[in-house]
Amino acid sequence: MASGIFAVLDDIAILMDDVVMMSKLATKKTAGILGDDLAVNAEKATGFVASRELPVLWAITKGSFVNKLIILPAVFLLNYFAPVLIKVILVLGGFYLAYEGVHKIYEVLFHKKGDPQDFEGPDYKVEITDNEKEKVKSAITTDFILSLEIVIIALGTVLDKTFQVQLLTVSFVALIATIGVYGFVALIVRMDDFGLMLISKSKGNKAVVAIGNGFIRLLPIIIRLLSVVGTIALILVAGGIFVHYIDAVHHMVPHAVPAMISEFVVGLLGGTLAFIIISAVTAVVKKFKK
Repeated sequence: MASGIFAVLDDIAILMDDVVMMSKLATKKTAGILGDDLAVNAEKATGFVASRELPVLWAITKGSFVNKLIILPAVFLLNYFAPVLIKVILVLGGFYLAYEGVHKIYEVLFHKKGDPQDFEGPDYKVEITDNEKEKVKSAITTDFILSLEIVIIALGTVLDKTFQVQLLTVSFVALIATIGVYGFVALIVRMDDFGLMLISKSKGNKAVVAIGNGFIRLLPIIIRLLSVVGTIALILVAGGIFVHYIDAVHHMVPHAVPAMISEFVVGLLGGTLAFIIISAVTAVVKKFKK
């Protein structure tokens, strides 16, 4: 009886050793995507009224957990029954990410300065709520695409292992992708509150006040930077998907060009194509509605 228990414990120990080792490898493989995930989602989770930042971030985080619960079993089933569909889904997701990136660039370049940006009047709360719902929905959709790529890349590193190792390793990476990314985003969006807390507890200490003011002034700079980095990340991730999963594109890209540049150009071209098609379809639909 005792020997049987020890044998089981030994098997569990061996399994966990394999999981830890493969988790390190999978995390290294997905590090670039996790960095892009952080930049994209930090940008999407900012820009709200201070009192709404954490509730909105929590709503996105819950959506991210739901995404993982959908993606994990779906990817394992697709990998077993129809692995070719994984590539198709990734490419479609790449076009969505590229479209989002190009759409952001278009808004910056061609947005009319006279358009109302501040919500005023009796419908202030309603419009803010609608804006939150729209941004949360967009953030969760983008998270789904990025999470799908993270899970597939993580699975690709353990395909030669047992199913138990595959399941535990990919689940661990998926969990890190949510807790790590959104935990760090929460720290970013509360920087100004931390600065105010330092000032309030400084007791006249000029050094502490200066540090607190530094955090407050740094937040809008980081948010603007994340907006730029997040947009670039969307296009880079999309370009990486196109280059690695579309054979024709992979052979067309000159190998002498650095991967980051070629992936950005390919992502930008794919996003522009998607933007033109979606804009045209939207215009036709609006015309028929009128």
